[in-house]
Amino acid sequence: MQKLLATAAALGFSVSVSAAIIPAPPEVAARAHYLIDATTGYVIAESNANEQLPPASLTKLMTSYVLSYEIERGRVAFDDKVLISENAWAQNPIFKGSSLMWLEPGMEVSISDLEKGIVISSGNDATVAIAEHLAGNETAFADMMNTHGQRLGMNDSYFENSHGLPSPNHLTTAHDLALLAKAIIQDFPTHYQIYAERDYTFNNIKQYNRNTLLGEDPSVDGLKTGYTSEAGYGLVSSAKRGDMRLISVVLGTSSAKTRASETRSLLNYGFRYFETAELLPAEREMEKPEVWMGLADYLSVGVVDAITLTLPRGERRNIAQVVTLNEPLSAPIKRGDEVGRVSLRLDEEQIYEGPVVALHDVEEAGFFARLWDRILMWIDTLLSPEPKE
Repeated sequence: MQKLLATAAALGFSVSVSAAIIPAPPEVAARAHYLIDATTGYVIAESNANEQLPPASLTKLMTSYVLSYEIERGRVAFDDKVLISENAWAQNPIFKGSSLMWLEPGMEVSISDLEKGIVISSGNDATVAIAEHLAGNETAFADMMNTHGQRLGMNDSYFENSHGLPSPNHLTTAHDLALLAKAIIQDFPTHYQIYAERDYTFNNIKQYNRNTLLGEDPSVDGLKTGYTSEAGYGLVSSAKRGDMRLISVVLGTSSAKTRASETRSLLNYGFRYFETAELLPAEREMEKPEVWMGLADYLSVGVVDAITLTLPRGERRNIAQVVTLNEPLSAPIKRGDEVGRVSLRLDEEQIYEGPVVALHDVEEAGFFARLWDRILMWIDTLLSPEPKE
């Protein structure tokens, strides 16, 4: 089984996995798939996750991400009007046979409507309208998309347009799409709510969200479908049950029905056999060791940020915690100073190891108090038994 990933893994925390008995992930009829815990990043199931594949309309996840980014930074507003060009006209020949919002040249359409047209209706015309409004043209907008992709760690992705219609080097991976989905959910929660909407009407045309899981599974609240003959059928989906949120990516299936059923199978497997567990709450006192030569006699220690892991379901109660402190502790000590290490074990196997820090400052005491503590420390050393060999 793969290594467990901590929420704070980027800070150097090390984690591994217990020997809990879990069946193998389901076989998935797709060119690539990827299932992760959205909170911890733990990979529950994967196949060909780093293979570069055409994303089709899943490209619009990045288009909508860039739009959300610009809105949240105040560069554009929901009620701003966008003048629709002939490039963004629904009758543009390059859009023939593809998903559309049904824009017409000369229309003035709000950013809010265009965002829904991208996310719900999957309108290729809407993506071009946004690309031209934000960057002047699609080439410049693709540069923005790639810059954001690199910032998010999508190192195997390259975007050449805003909509995902076939282009030679327009490629991404299941892994990168999961990173993007996670960023949309965490960075722009208000915008993410649009992905759960079942239908949208514009220009007197009502269109339905192609993510059929929205109507079949109440825990599913996003994200996006995609299809071209080159890419096959793809679906990036997210669901939340209880305190656990999963992100699933399925690429290159044979039909819309298959992409939905394979996604459902992955999500059910993840929720059934795993759980997201906050094992070390933030700011909670773990121990209160003695401090020498300080204005306070004791120090509260713990972790500043909560430590959350993905565990085999039902194993949380079997976690054992061991704290080792760098004793003796002497002032001055600043909040956040590392004063020891904490280890979490499951079935005799270490699943997490990381720093324990001071939860508050302890200022240095005066000269005579420090001198007295030094004498007491010397006496304590004399009376301590010799360590056994």
